Amino acid sequence: MIEFKNVTKAFNEEVVLQDISFRIDQGETKIILGESGSGKSTILKLILGLIRPDAGSIFIEGQDISQLREQDLVPVRRGIGMVFQEGALFDSLSVRDNVGYRLYEEGFKSESEIDAIVGQLLGFVGLEDAIDKMPAQLSGGMKRRVGIARALVDTPKIVLYDEPTSGLDPITKRTIIELMIKLRDLEGVTTVFVTHDLPAAVVIASQYAFAEKDGTISLQEGNDSPYQLNVNYIMLHEARICFEGNLRQLLKSREPYIRTFVG
Repeated sequence: MIEFKNVTKAFNEEVVLQDISFRIDQGETKIILGESGSGKSTILKLILGLIRPDAGSIFIEGQDISQLREQDLVPVRRGIGMVFQEGALFDSLSVRDNVGYRLYEEGFKSESEIDAIVGQLLGFVGLEDAIDKMPAQLSGGMKRRVGIARALVDTPKIVLYDEPTSGLDPITKRTIIELMIKLRDLEGVTTVFVTHDLPAAVVIASQYAFAEKDGTISLQEGNDSPYQLNVNYIMLHEARICFEGNLRQLLKSREPYIRTFVG
């Protein structure tokens, strides 16, 4: 689904990513760890085509997007949902209009069709009662959940998360993590999760979601789910990948920099 080949990116002569290569397969969750300024969010911007690499190539579903014109990036971006750290909602629009914004702009669906899609997505994130509220009326956690609903509006194959649990209380953080797990396990979404929150990253690799016979969704601890086996980590340090592997390998690593994260 996503592949970086020898990607380098610098800003004002400061190299943020140096000769980075990795791939993310369909349905895989790739968790990108690293300290502030290590290039985590730069990777997300490169995947979206918001910035271009100085060297190397980036492939989305086999297509090299590195040199695509802006208009040619539009269909690529339709297949990618983006959840920003602070929700990044339009302050002047209601929750309904924030979630349905892309559909209104495209003009391919009727208002009743858009309302049905928005209602379904808000139901998924547990905010159907907030449909007519304004962003100023929402808590930080509610804004993140609206952001997730908005990211899903075009049924993307790929969802990118930029520090979605940052600054949240434990209960709200847990809600966001559970939504991410449900999307991974029930919808088969390919996930890129940028974070410095190791506990959240560990939960994603140690729990899985499944549908009960009555249709309710449950989460369970375990290490034998195929979804959990498809969770892998990248750690960035000094503009390069210093670790790539699964949770067990991460926790067992003796590299000094990695130990500052895992303790």
